[in-house]
Amino acid sequence: MTTDCHRLGYHRLALAAGLFALSLLMSGCAGMSDSVSTAFADPAKYDLYDCKQLEAERKALAGRTAELQGLMAKAETGAGGAVVAEVAYRNDYVAVRGQSQFAEEAWRRNKCVETPPTPVAAKGKPVKPARTARPMASSGGPSTLPRDGSVY
Repeated sequence: MTTDCHRLGYHRLALAAGLFALSLLMSGCAGMSDSVSTAFADPAKYDLYDCKQLEAERKALAGRTAELQGLMAKAETGAGGAVVAEVAYRNDYVAVRGQSQFAEEAWRRNKCVETPPTPVAAKGKPVKPARTARPMASSGGPSTLPRDGSVY
């Protein structure tokens, strides 16, 4: 004859085993999402992009990745935040990482190089490139251009 005490022990054991199995399942999903990040992105999306388009896309994807990482970190600070971060942001994060990977592959395949940033003046306005001086006329006769090199 079993008593209620024994039944309670079996229920606790079953609950513990269920929680353990659930934790294994969840950890398997978290590890899997990092390895299959390209499954959520179109591999041919960037095939026809030129370097200028790829550069803009790479910057946008890097910004979105940083934004999602920040949102996930912020969500994890709250109660139950790890679950909220996984449910709300993980799929977008994985998709953006896959797109970034394909954009990087297209960048290397096209042998693209970064464009140098434009210089910024002290007040935050872009600096205009310096004008090149025009050569003086050397016809041997008197020149109509001023000798100090200024332009009309």
